[in-house]
Parts: sequence; structure tokens; C-alpha cells
Amino acid sequence: MTAQNIDEVKFCLRCGTPLIKAMRFGRLRLVCPSCRWIFFSDPKVAVAALILESGKVLLVRRAYNPQRGLWTLPAGFMDADEDPIRTVERECLEETGLPVRVTGLLDVLHGREHPRGAHILIVYRAELIKDDSEMIPSIQPGDDADQVGFFSVDTLPPLAFGTTKKILAKL
Repeated sequence: MTAQNIDEVKFCLRCGTPLIKAMRFGRLRLVCPSCRWIFFSDPKVAVAALILESGKVLLVRRAYNPQRGLWTLPAGFMDADEDPIRTVERECLEETGLPVRVTGLLDVLHGREHPRGAHILIVYRAELIKDDSEMIPSIQPGDDADQVGFFSVDTLPPLAFGTTKKILAKL
């Protein structure tokens, strides 16, 4: 069940009674007519990293739909028990093979761009963790990315999401 579509929830999670729609707390919500449990649709949260190196931005190409073949910032969904900063560092490593360190919060955006997408996107500035030689570690696309690259802001590839465009417009 996702937070995007409350119609996916049909039965009370406590007693199994079919849910009905009723006004609760100022909006139409799913309610159990038997035990009075109320379904609150919680937002999905994702994190993304803006990583600049020598004036170029790190992007990943999506290997799967939605927006397969288009480019975005390294990003992913948070698990309920994860710290957002650790999540963005994990996602960068999974999608690019590059270890990063978060250096600050850039923006928090809201809105859903596709049915399985996030309602809240937390975007961090991050930097690559380099070895003593100051060389960029080897890039390895992985997870749900099939390509990774650094791009000049003036010559960006086709971008997947409006949120990515909003963030890159700040550069």
C-alpha cells in the first residue's frame, strides 16, 4: 500500500471491516464504521544529492520506469528507521559507486511527479569522499541507474523530473 492512493486501502487494518469515506479532521478520510479507526495517508519521503565536481553536476540515468532513460540527481526513498543524511549517502553509493559526505541542506520540495513517487523530497549538497591522492573514485552505475556522469549545467542531458530541473536551475 502506498500513500499516493488511499483507494488501495479497502479494509480496516485493526478489525478487517470494509472502510467507508467520512469527514474526519477537516477532510474526507477512510474510516472503519465498526471500530472507528481512521486511515491517515502518510507521505513518502525521498532524498537526493546535488554533487558538483569541477563545475559539473553528477547525474544518474534511470534504468526503470517511470522516466526510464532520463537523467536525475542520485536519489531514493527513505526507510522509516533511516536518517535522511545516511539515506542520501547510501543512495549515492548504490547508484554511482561513489562515497559522498553531506555538506548541507539545499531544499525541501513537495508534490508527486509519478504514482510511486515521493510527496516530500529532501535535497542535500554533498561532496565526493576522495582518497589521499584527491582522485575521484571509480564510477559504477548500480541499483536503479544504468549510467552515471558529470555534466556541465549548460549541456544537461534530458532530465526526468521537474524537481531535478528546479534544483539545477538554482546553479
